[in-house]
Amino acid sequence: MKRFTGHLYFWVLLSVFFGVLLGVFAPDSAVKLKPVGDAFIALVKMLISPIIFCTVVLGISGTGSMKKVGRVGGKALLYFEVVSTIALGIGLLVMNLFQPGRGFNVDPQSLDSQAVAVYAKSADAQTGVDFIMHLIPKTLVDAFTGSGDLLQVLLLAILFGYALMRSGDAGSGVRRLIDELSHLLFYVMNLIMKLAPLGAGGAMAYTVGKFGVGSLAPLMALMGSFYATCLIFIFVVLGGIARFCGFSIFRFIVYIREELLTVLGTSSSESALVPLMTKLEKLGCSKSVVGLVIPAGYSFNLDGTNIYLTMAALFVAQALNIDLSLGQQLSILGVAMLTSKGASGVTGAGFITLAATLALVPTVPVAGLTLILGIDRFMSEARSLTNFLGNGVATIVISYWENDLDRVTLDRELG
Repeated sequence: MKRFTGHLYFWVLLSVFFGVLLGVFAPDSAVKLKPVGDAFIALVKMLISPIIFCTVVLGISGTGSMKKVGRVGGKALLYFEVVSTIALGIGLLVMNLFQPGRGFNVDPQSLDSQAVAVYAKSADAQTGVDFIMHLIPKTLVDAFTGSGDLLQVLLLAILFGYALMRSGDAGSGVRRLIDELSHLLFYVMNLIMKLAPLGAGGAMAYTVGKFGVGSLAPLMALMGSFYATCLIFIFVVLGGIARFCGFSIFRFIVYIREELLTVLGTSSSESALVPLMTKLEKLGCSKSVVGLVIPAGYSFNLDGTNIYLTMAALFVAQALNIDLSLGQQLSILGVAMLTSKGASGVTGAGFITLAATLALVPTVPVAGLTLILGIDRFMSEARSLTNFLGNGVATIVISYWENDLDRVTLDRELG
């Protein structure tokens, strides 16, 4: 027993279990635990930006070549687009095969458009040009104190890393300072992660207490299809990619089990971002690849969100008895591929991105989102877990592609 109780994942799992029980049997008390989960996520997010900055700066300045940085970035973006398209396609295929929305026969006139008005407004707030301009912070410190967008931090880190690399011995003192600061930040993060059981338990108790398990019954078909699709994507698509690169997806899942349980409890993949980076470096991936791929992946490699977008959009259409042609379905897929790129750093990003997708596809009314508003929170766990695993696998793949993966270390760490 001591073998299990000495691990963080045991306490996270236990806390999540008791959180569910509290939400079922004492929902009023469970809802009051929301600040516990929010506080834990806030503590983690507080350190994400400076840690990403230090990691990327050290990684780039240590490569000695901006050519490698550009090559890694190009390969990462290519990989993201290919795998994201596969995720969207799988969601499309599953919804056409099983059609969980058929039979709901919802009258479009009965939909409450006000219930999703706030999400539709958030979706309209950012155009494509705005998204590109948003990558540039207004001031040097705004990337760390403003919206917390990782792409802003990544841009600054690339510039600083390049400057340090070109400065040679003159920048050695600054590099040493950043290195020491990085170690200190990782130490603080390790302290915060000891609170993961409290954060995960509090967040899970709130979710179950607020929305109730009973409210899931009418929409279990969509939830079941979505969870099954995520599992198919993880074990077939990501599993196949992992096997091609010479490692097992099952062993990788076991290797990052503590981080996965933290994501499961908090429904936020950011809550375990930094521990994932540490684990990937220990697994044999280079610091520069980890530092570039993980932050970019959190904006451009959202596999779970992509699956959710196509499945939720088609579910709404099916429930409203709207027959979509193959061309219309493919247009939804294409729009989702674009709108999902703006989900970084936005609270409730999955639902807001779905609103943005439907807003650009007039065939399916945005008001139809009221049908899944109640269960969106329950599907966010699967979204976050799939996004999290997808970025972990992507980092190993890019390291393998770059011949920058220590195979001996990889085999040893994965058992």
